Amino acid sequence: MEPHRRTANNGSAPNLNLAGVTDAVSRLNGHRPAAMDPESFHAAAQRILTTVNTVIDGKSEAAKLALTVLLAQGHLLVEDVPGVGKTLLAKTLARTIDCTVNRIQFTPDLLPSDVTGVSIYNQASRLFEFRPGAVFANIVIGDEINRASAKTQSALLECMEEHQVTVDGNTYKLDEPFMVVATQNPIEMEGTYPLPEAQRDRFMARISMGYPDKEAEIEMLETHQAVSPLATVSPVVTASDVAAMTTTVQQVYVSEAVKEYTVSLGRATRESPLLRLGASPRSMLQLLRAAKAIAALDGRDFVLPDDVAGVAEAVLAHRIIVDRKAAGAGENPHSVLHGILSRLPVPQAPPGQATRPAAAAGGRNR
Repeated sequence: MEPHRRTANNGSAPNLNLAGVTDAVSRLNGHRPAAMDPESFHAAAQRILTTVNTVIDGKSEAAKLALTVLLAQGHLLVEDVPGVGKTLLAKTLARTIDCTVNRIQFTPDLLPSDVTGVSIYNQASRLFEFRPGAVFANIVIGDEINRASAKTQSALLECMEEHQVTVDGNTYKLDEPFMVVATQNPIEMEGTYPLPEAQRDRFMARISMGYPDKEAEIEMLETHQAVSPLATVSPVVTASDVAAMTTTVQQVYVSEAVKEYTVSLGRATRESPLLRLGASPRSMLQLLRAAKAIAALDGRDFVLPDDVAGVAEAVLAHRIIVDRKAAGAGENPHSVLHGILSRLPVPQAPPGQATRPAAAAGGRNR
């Protein structure tokens, strides 16, 4: 495994044997790449989506949301029953990008050091050498994350939020782009450790694959029985391309009205009598980032209220907790959010006013 750039908490670099950082992804660290032009952005996004859709039959919306999370610099939680393509979606997305990928099979005996890495004493050099863990990759696939203990799950908290790992007082930066795609099975509860609220809040979005329709399932039987289509997937974009696409998303314009709409949605979840826990301020920030990515994928450089509403359930449903009485009456996070969105006033642009002011031209991020 290739070493990664590091910084020490105490101001002095640790004496570690980490040599040979030469890959293109590492060179992205330390500066912000230039944004893509609209034509190149659209072409790159279409290449990724087309490749994913050739492997995952009938799940174009799930593929688009996974790409949205990647471009919004978030992390994705895929939750559904076994055998519907959760891990296949994660692997396919990872293979479309020419970058480093690691897969972690979460089990009850997995240790935090297996994820983050460990310092080992070298008797020959009499120095401690850091051995990077599986999290040192651009895309980390965490399979069945809820089978690991809470202690091991917590090893991902710093990685996902701050894109760094701290071991023995030393901090090691993770390369960009960095994304965790975790899967979990909600059916088999024996031998699992449910993700706590703090862990779920680190995931930008949660999606459920669902069963394919009849035509997609027949297509799967015809194309997947001899060899997995994943074997023929090759990278269609580079890590540099993804970084440039991310910069493009960051420069999407957000009006004050859309910001107020986003905040009003978050406050409505906190004030709802049907919810015991509403959306956090972090979730509002991630909701807006996801909306900006949706706008860019749809060919716009400004966010509409519909962009926010369109990803609200995927971004917020796993973060809120329904009150026991409401749950007993049949309510669930999706139904509560649907009701809030239906009642929330949608801002309208005044007649004759442009949706995106001329002052925002040039890609300025608001």
